[in-house]
Amino acid sequence: MRIKFSLKYFLITILIFFAEVLIATVLKDNFFIRAYLGDVIVVMLLYTFVKSFLIVNDTKLILGIFVFSCLVEFAQFFNIAEKLGFQPGSLMYIVIGNSFSWIDILCYGIGCLILYLLIIKSNQKKNF
Repeated sequence: MRIKFSLKYFLITILIFFAEVLIATVLKDNFFIRAYLGDVIVVMLLYTFVKSFLIVNDTKLILGIFVFSCLVEFAQFFNIAEKLGFQPGSLMYIVIGNSFSWIDILCYGIGCLILYLLIIKSNQKKNF
C-alpha cells in the first residue's frame, strides 16, 4: 500500500457522494432507492475514496470494505450511536445509523460484488 493521490478516483468519489446526498434528500420518499440502492452505492463511495489516496490491492480493499460495512451494521444492533452520545438527527447519528438489518449487509455484498466485477472487466480491457 502506497500513498498517491488520484484525481480520477477523487472526482468519482465526489460524484458518488452527491448521488448519496440526492438519495438521502431528494429521493428520500422512494423506499427502494433510499433503503437499498444507497447501501449498494455506499461501498462504492468508500472504495473510490480510499483509491483517491492509496494504491492498494483491489480485492483486499473490497473485502476490507465489506468487513468494515458489516462491523458498522453490527454496531447498529448495539445502538452504538446512542451509546457514543450522538443525538438522533445529528450527522454522526445518521452516518453510523441506528437500525440493524441483514438486508443492508446483503446490499453491501451486492455493491462489493459489482465493484469486483467492474474491476475484473477493467483489467481484461487493459490486457487487450
